[in-house]
Amino acid sequence: MKMIDGRAVAEELKNVLKQQVQEYEKNSGRVPHLAAILVGNHPASQAYVGNKVRACEQVGFRSTLIRLPETVSEEELLLEIEKLNADPEVDGFIVQLPLPAHISEVNVTLQIDYRKDVDGFHPVNFGRMAQGLPCFLPATPYGITMLLDRYHISTGGKHVVVLGRSNIVGTPISLLLSRKGMDATVTLTHSRTKNLDEYLSKADILIVAIGIPNFVNERMVKEGAVVIDVGINRVPDPKDDQKSILVGDVDYHEVKDKCSYITPVPGGVGPMTVMGLLMNTFKAATRQIYP
Repeated sequence: MKMIDGRAVAEELKNVLKQQVQEYEKNSGRVPHLAAILVGNHPASQAYVGNKVRACEQVGFRSTLIRLPETVSEEELLLEIEKLNADPEVDGFIVQLPLPAHISEVNVTLQIDYRKDVDGFHPVNFGRMAQGLPCFLPATPYGITMLLDRYHISTGGKHVVVLGRSNIVGTPISLLLSRKGMDATVTLTHSRTKNLDEYLSKADILIVAIGIPNFVNERMVKEGAVVIDVGINRVPDPKDDQKSILVGDVDYHEVKDKCSYITPVPGGVGPMTVMGLLMNTFKAATRQIYP
């Protein structure tokens, strides 16, 4: 078993990106600018946004954080998005999910200018991705493909099974890996899939994003499989009921000795999601996708 170290890969890529940013600043007189809107005080969302702000500092980006109260109306949020759409100094921005129940995530996504949609959620980017056209890739799937590339894990002709069908991870990664160049044969499964264990146990590469702590166990994984665990769940610490720990959707300790490669939680896919966001922002600043 070899652990896929997302933190180490992210640090390597940040160093490369930092040099590219310095060159871009020398030629253009400006640096890429990423903005983020954070609604409410959700602890996980605050942590995620904090990681993104720190990553911007590390590579030399400018960053702006816009905090809005939990009670903000959908109309007020859409107006903030429109301001960022119109701001020529902002290259890309995100609206951190999840949002309060009274705000439609669909309406928010549609309001974002697809040319600044560095999360890769807008239907224009999603559709271009499905057709193999240049686009901003969803940050987590983008990060997964960078990990596979960095560890020289070939997807060509491999049977990839994706567990989870969200528009953020499961559906886009299934499309990405089936495209020309990645050339995988992909099976998309989910919580309603019958005989789920049979599908999972046949995977050469298993990508898990179902949102259930330690859901995938040893009998669901084929000997020598590559396991990419996208899940991140906070659960009580079995050694101290006053504390909590982070675990993935895969039971790491039960599965690891059966795998050829596996991502840990934390420290696997998470840092690479931030890297995907940074890469998209640099592409937005340098007009690589939409001239």
